[in-house]
Amino acid sequence: MTQLIAGVDEVGRGPLVGDVVTAAVILDPAKPIVGLADSKKISEKKRLALFDLIMQNALCVSLGRASPQEIDELNILHATMLAMTRAVQGLATQPTFVRVDGNRCPQWDYACEAVVKGDSLYAEISAASIIAKVTRDAEMSALHAKYPEYGFGQHKGYPTKAHLEKLAEFGPLPEYRMSFKPVQLSLVQRGGQLAGN
Repeated sequence: MTQLIAGVDEVGRGPLVGDVVTAAVILDPAKPIVGLADSKKISEKKRLALFDLIMQNALCVSLGRASPQEIDELNILHATMLAMTRAVQGLATQPTFVRVDGNRCPQWDYACEAVVKGDSLYAEISAASIIAKVTRDAEMSALHAKYPEYGFGQHKGYPTKAHLEKLAEFGPLPEYRMSFKPVQLSLVQRGGQLAGN
């Protein structure tokens, strides 16, 4: 029996806003995809092209996510593990083995190994990192269209200097992770009021 190996990666542990997005991908050995690499190390144009190739050629792809509310309730680590579990459980074909980028696997029943820098070492994890990043970046672009004054299209929700200045100026939106320190500080300064209230 052929081993069905799923690669799993997450994007969005560090940002102050939006979901943490994970992807699980089982590649088709008969349809290798050239150029797979850590999504952070390739250009946006190349990522988008690879995203389409993965969606067309992989045996199956699944997304999992945890909302800002779940992140606030569980903490970012546990929310990420939950999102990874959702991604693998959502695969149309269930894997016989899972490789997770990072230093720990979720508590689940799958045979699994955690691989530090796995997105540079294994094609299936690289594919998952690309699917997750393109998906989350698109969500940040949509948020940017809704609230252009925050600059989400540029910083993607990460706590850059420009983002922290906008957060201080306008206050947190409902899409923010309220448990993250810069968001808490902004809330305190505004007497607990969200933006627009």
